[in-house]
Amino acid sequence: MKLSFSVITPSYQQGHFIEETIQSVLTQKDIEPTDIEYIVCDGGSTDQTIDILKAYEGKLRWLSEPDGGQSDAVNKGIEMTDGDIIAWINSDDIYYSDSFSIVRKIFEGNPDIEVVYGDANWIDEFGSFLAKYPVEEWDYQRLKKACYICQPAVFFRRSIVRNLGALNVNLNYCMDYELWLRYGCNNNFFYVDTVLAGARMYSSNKSLGGRLDAHKEVNAMLFEKIHYVPTTWIASYALVKSERENNLDKYNDKDLRKLIIYLIFNSLSIAIHRNIMGIPEILLKSVFWLLLPKQTWFKRAEPILKEIGW
Repeated sequence: MKLSFSVITPSYQQGHFIEETIQSVLTQKDIEPTDIEYIVCDGGSTDQTIDILKAYEGKLRWLSEPDGGQSDAVNKGIEMTDGDIIAWINSDDIYYSDSFSIVRKIFEGNPDIEVVYGDANWIDEFGSFLAKYPVEEWDYQRLKKACYICQPAVFFRRSIVRNLGALNVNLNYCMDYELWLRYGCNNNFFYVDTVLAGARMYSSNKSLGGRLDAHKEVNAMLFEKIHYVPTTWIASYALVKSERENNLDKYNDKDLRKLIIYLIFNSLSIAIHRNIMGIPEILLKSVFWLLLPKQTWFKRAEPILKEIGW
C-alpha cells in the first residue's frame, strides 16, 4: 500500500515566492497527484497571494484568515488533512523534484522510522544556490547543542503527531527545533544523504531579520525543556548580541573570547552543581559576580548577561 502525503504551507504576504513553492509540491516525480493532499493556510495576505491560490484551485486547498502565527497555521493544516506522511514547507522555500519519492521509499521500507530528514541548500531570493545547509547525521545529544536539521527537508508520520503533539504555538522562531527535540527522544529519525529542499535566505526573511529574538527564544526553550542551556547556544547568543548592540562595538576578538569563556564556565558550573551537588543557583550567581573582575570590556557586556537572565 502506497503511503500518501499531506503537505502544509503556512503563508503570509509571500506572493512573490509562493508560486514557486506550490510548483515544487505539485511537480514531484513518480508521485501521483492523488497521493498528495496539499493545503495552504494563509494568514490574511493582501498582496498577490490570493490571486495565485485561486489559479491553483482544484490542485490544492487553501484558506485565508487571521491566525495565531506560523505554528498555528501549520497545526491547522495538519488537523485538516489525513495523509500518512506530513510535509511542512514555508511559502518561500522549495522541494526538489524527486524528494517525495525518495522519502516514501524510506518510510515504506522502514515501518519503525517516524521522521525522515535530508540535506538542504540555502538559496537566494532568485532561487540561486548560496551554500549547503550544515545538516548532520542523526545524534540526539548533538541536537541539543545545534539545530542541524533543516525544516523543509523534514517529513514525519501522522502517527507521531497523534502520540507527541503538533507545533508549540507559543514559539515564534524555534517551533521546528522544539519539535525535533520532542520527536527525537526515541531516536526514531532517519537521515538520508540527499538534497531534498531549498531554504530561502534574504535580508527581510524571518530567520535573518529576527536572529537575536530567535536566539533568545531558543535559550528559553532549551532551559524549559532540558533544564539548562548548552554552551554552544550561549556562545552563539553572545556573538549575535555583540553584533547588534552599539555599546558593544568596541569589542575585539580577545575580549569577546573572554566573555564567552566566562559564560561557558558559568553555564557548566550551574548545570553540574545544580544536578549533582544541589548548590542553589542564586549562590553560584553571587560567587560568579563577586569574583569576576569588573573590567571595562565586561561592563560593556552586561546587556548580554541581563538578557539571558544573569
